[in-house]
Amino acid sequence: MVKNIFENAVSQDIIDRINSLEPQSKPQWGKMNVAQMLAHCNVTYEMLYEPEKHKKPNAFFKFILKTFVKKVVTNDVAYKQNNKTAPQFIITDSRDFEKEKGRLVEYITRTQQLGESHFDGKESHSFGVLDKSEWNNMFYKHLDHHLKQFGV
Repeated sequence: MVKNIFENAVSQDIIDRINSLEPQSKPQWGKMNVAQMLAHCNVTYEMLYEPEKHKKPNAFFKFILKTFVKKVVTNDVAYKQNNKTAPQFIITDSRDFEKEKGRLVEYITRTQQLGESHFDGKESHSFGVLDKSEWNNMFYKHLDHHLKQFGV
């Protein structure tokens, strides 16, 4: 069962875990450094709050995403290590740790304050309309996966 990111205590736990990261934190798997990981996690929220930053998938690719990827992203099963990453989520350039951390905390706080009812039936950038449970699973699983990647 995935924890409910829309609950204040759960969001605060995620934020506390983020705040326990340091610029020199090392991954237990994967290629990203900690600043890149934070920037990577920000992409989900950029697609939601700053959609102009990311090109929407065309109709064919959106069909593929909805048919083959959506369930993996929105179900309640944790991600496996070293899964393939969508191109728009790949961060290879240098990023500012504090800036990316601050952005992510702001996004999580904003999302929690808007609440699950705000997201119920809202269209996602890549998967079409999602219910509040699907949004929750997508948000929480992704953050939890990458925080575990960095040992927090």
